[in-house]
Amino acid sequence: MAYDRYVAICHPLHYALMMNKKICTSLIAASWVAGALSVFPPDFLISQLSFCDLNVINHFFCDVNALIKLSCSEVYSLEILILIDGIFVAVLPFMLILISYTCIIKTILKIRSTESRSKAFSTCSSHLVVVIIFYVTLSCMYMRPPSLYSPGLDKLFSFLYTVLIPMLNPIIYSLRNQEVKNALRKVRYGKQ
Repeated sequence: MAYDRYVAICHPLHYALMMNKKICTSLIAASWVAGALSVFPPDFLISQLSFCDLNVINHFFCDVNALIKLSCSEVYSLEILILIDGIFVAVLPFMLILISYTCIIKTILKIRSTESRSKAFSTCSSHLVVVIIFYVTLSCMYMRPPSLYSPGLDKLFSFLYTVLIPMLNPIIYSLRNQEVKNALRKVRYGKQ
């Protein structure tokens, strides 16, 4: 989506060429393949762990950090792998998104019309807010030192990136819709 916004704002005349069906399909396929392949190494190491008497996971779902806490095995190599995996799966895409939005903001600031600038910012701001919240919570969950792990924080971060952000997505994106804005004004200020 960041690439789509980048092309739409920074190269609007080339949009049809730069965002054709083949490129969209390639971007989607690359995301799916990278996401699928990134889970295999940690899952393999987790399957090799041995677990002690305690078999109750103190979490909403069977999360890597919760399983590491239950393990009696040496988990240092798994923690390093999760950190490296996090760099490729979370930090690298986040940096690419930030770079594209930096280019977008530079382009928007060059727009002379205040109305056009405002429209361009509103187009991108909702996506950027969701992306920042998602990546920050994801990074806080999986890329902090093991000494800072806490079941309470793990549950909070998991709730944020698995429940709250997907729930906020439709709300944030629908607030750009003029009909939704008018309906909210009617509810807030009464019938007009």
